[in-house]
Amino acid sequence: MTSLIEILLRAVIAVLAVIALTRMHGLRSFSKMSSFDFAITVAFGSVIAGAVTTLSTPAWQFVVALAGLFGIQIIIARLRLNSERIEDAVDNAPLLIMENGKVLDDNLRKGNMTRDDLWAKLREANALTLDQVHAVVLESTGDVSVLHGEPGGPRPCDEILSNVRRS
Repeated sequence: MTSLIEILLRAVIAVLAVIALTRMHGLRSFSKMSSFDFAITVAFGSVIAGAVTTLSTPAWQFVVALAGLFGIQIIIARLRLNSERIEDAVDNAPLLIMENGKVLDDNLRKGNMTRDDLWAKLREANALTLDQVHAVVLESTGDVSVLHGEPGGPRPCDEILSNVRRS
């Protein structure tokens, strides 16, 4: 019974620490805007799980670990804003999978996607025909963006696809 109470107290401490740190850092704390953000979010979950279940380690050490992860995220986020080199080192560039209704098979392979994966994403985006699909992008987070519209209609502007790798 004592360990159950300790687990509950640790859970409360971990949640309060995350809330406090998130309030200090802001909404971006748990975003999936980049692969780095995703990795940090997974690390947060791991530390929180350890805080609740590893009773042999003092709870304060987990709070310090969470604060450290938030600090690393803040530093890397700021460095990414100021340095394209850091951004390139930390993040994967989005990859064009399909353009103007044509599947880019080499990029599909580079993205470790199958045609069935692609078809599922097109269905999810309510694309009805391939000629409606202007672009499909495998984002740096692993999400898939489908840009589609009426054939002959407006195309995505250059800025939207400016950082997307074409090969």
